[in-house]
Amino acid sequence: MEIIEYKSCKNRDVYLNQIKNYEWRAAKFLAVLLNEDRLHETLGGWYKLFMLVDGDRLVSFITLSERDCIAGEPVLTPWLGFFHTAPEYRGRRLGKLLIDHACQVARANGYDTVYIATDHVDLYEKYGFSYIENRIDVWGEDSRVYQKRFD
Repeated sequence: MEIIEYKSCKNRDVYLNQIKNYEWRAAKFLAVLLNEDRLHETLGGWYKLFMLVDGDRLVSFITLSERDCIAGEPVLTPWLGFFHTAPEYRGRRLGKLLIDHACQVARANGYDTVYIATDHVDLYEKYGFSYIENRIDVWGEDSRVYQKRFD
């Protein structure tokens, strides 16, 4: 298995097709944004989509970006988002590899904290995140905001 970045990978169509075929609604939205080259409209001026792959099989993916679906003050950045692991790979903590990689990239770019928005409870704590507050997202829904500070 290896971690690759979507923008620079050779088999984008193979991975895009797999993202598109996930039943998760956010994955389908991500696939549309990637297909129409509009991900920057949602995630801001810069973003990276990291993928954990096993050959041509997409195991897990996550974005690291300037913004996410959360607005409001104070402005928080950077964000992890669109985090998903294929059902057949769950329970092995493979997604942690991507979270750790994205955090390393954020840290190397001068950030000391990353944020993630979710409606899940007791999911991201095992990856070192701490709940900080609830905020309304761009669709008007209540979201839990977590942060992970780097030591």
